[in-house]
Amino acid sequence: MSSRTSRGPRRPLLPSWLPVDPYLLALLATVGLAALLPASGTAATVANGASTGAVALLFFLYGARLSTREAWEGLRHWRLHVTVLACTFLLFPLLGLAARGLVPTVLSPDLYGGFLFLCLVPSTIQSSIAFTSIARGNVPAALCAGSFSSLAGILLTPLLAALLLGGAGGLSADSVVKIVLQLLVPFLAGQLLRRWIGGFVARHKKVLGLVDRGSILLVVYTAFSAGMTQGVWHLVTPARLGLLLVAEAVLLAVMLALTWYGARRLGFGREDRIAIQFAGSKKSLAAGLPMASVLFGAHASLAVLPLMLFHQMQLVVCALIARRRSRDPEAVGEAASEGDVGSVGEAASEGDVGSVGEAASEGDVGSVGEAGSVGEAASAGGGADDRRAAPEPEGAPEAVLAPEAVPASEGAQGAVR
Repeated sequence: MSSRTSRGPRRPLLPSWLPVDPYLLALLATVGLAALLPASGTAATVANGASTGAVALLFFLYGARLSTREAWEGLRHWRLHVTVLACTFLLFPLLGLAARGLVPTVLSPDLYGGFLFLCLVPSTIQSSIAFTSIARGNVPAALCAGSFSSLAGILLTPLLAALLLGGAGGLSADSVVKIVLQLLVPFLAGQLLRRWIGGFVARHKKVLGLVDRGSILLVVYTAFSAGMTQGVWHLVTPARLGLLLVAEAVLLAVMLALTWYGARRLGFGREDRIAIQFAGSKKSLAAGLPMASVLFGAHASLAVLPLMLFHQMQLVVCALIARRRSRDPEAVGEAASEGDVGSVGEAASEGDVGSVGEAASEGDVGSVGEAGSVGEAASAGGGADDRRAAPEPEGAPEAVLAPEAVPASEGAQGAVR
C-alpha cells in the first residue's frame, strides 16, 4: 500500500489544458440515442409535450435563481456592461451576417441558420465568472454582465431571430404565443416567487441542477428525433462539419481579439478587460437549446448543432487564455504584494485550468441564471466597481466555480485533484 502511495497522485486521463465538458458527452450520447431510437408516432407526441413542459420549467428555475438586485447594483459600472451587451447582441450578430458569404461553399443553408442563431444567444454566467476568477479579473463585473446578458436575451434573442433569420426562425403569431407562454411567463413567475422560493432553490441546487440538465437532455432528444424522422441529417456530411468547425474557430478568435483589444482601446483596466473578454466572447448552451426548440420547432436539431460545437471550443480556448492571464507579471505581482494567492489562482498556475473550467461548464449548463445564489459570495465585499478579482479565503472561489459540480467538503483544489 505504501508503494502505491509513493507513486504520487494519479495523472489525469486528459491534459489539464483540455477541459472536456462531461455534460457535452451526455448531450452527444443523447444525440446518438435519438439517431438509433428516434421517437415517432405516439412516443413523439408524448416527448413533445414533455419537452414543452421541460422548457417552461427551465425558465421558471432561471427566474427563481437570477438575483436582479445584484444586477441592478452593477449599473454603477455601466460602461463595462454596455460593452459586453454590445459584443453579445451587436458584434456577434454582425459577424454572423457576414458569414452569409460562406453559403453554400463552406456552410449549407441549414447549418448557416444554426451558425447565425449561435451568434444571437446570450452570454454565459457561470463559466464566465470561473475563467475571470482564474485569470484574476473583475469577478463582480463578470457576474453582473452575465446577469444582464441573460435578462436581455429573454427578449433580444427571439427578436433578433425574427429580424435576421426570416422564415427559418422568424416569429409567426404562433411563435409569439409559444415564446410568451414557454419562456417569458415562467421566467417572470420565477422572478416574482423568488422572494418565497429563493431559499429553497439555493438549498436544493444540486437536485435542481439535475432537473435542469435532464430537461435539456429531453429537449435535445426530442429535437434530434424529429430531425431523424424527417430525414434532415443526410444534409450534414463530415466535410461540412469540418468546415463548420473552422468557421466557428475563426468566429471565436475574432471575438476574443475584439473584446480584448477593443476594451483596451476604450480605456478599461486589466481586470475589466478580462471580464469583458470572457463575458463578451462566450455563448450559453443552456439558454440557446430551449430557445431553439421554441423558435425552430422540428428543425431545431440542425439549429443547435453549431452551438453545441462552439460550447466545447470556447471552453478549451478560454481555459488556455485564463491560465495565461493568471501568469501575467502584473497579476502575479499584485497577488504577491497583497498576499492573496487564492486556491483558484494556484490551481490555474499549476496547470489545472482544465478541470476547473470543466466544473464551471457543468454549472453553466445546469443553471444559466444562478447568479443569485452563486454571485452573492463574489459581490458581497464590493459592488461592480470593485475591480479586484481576488477570491475570498472563506470559500468564495468554491461558490463562484459552480458549486453543484464541486463537492461541498472540498474547495477548488478538490475539484482539480
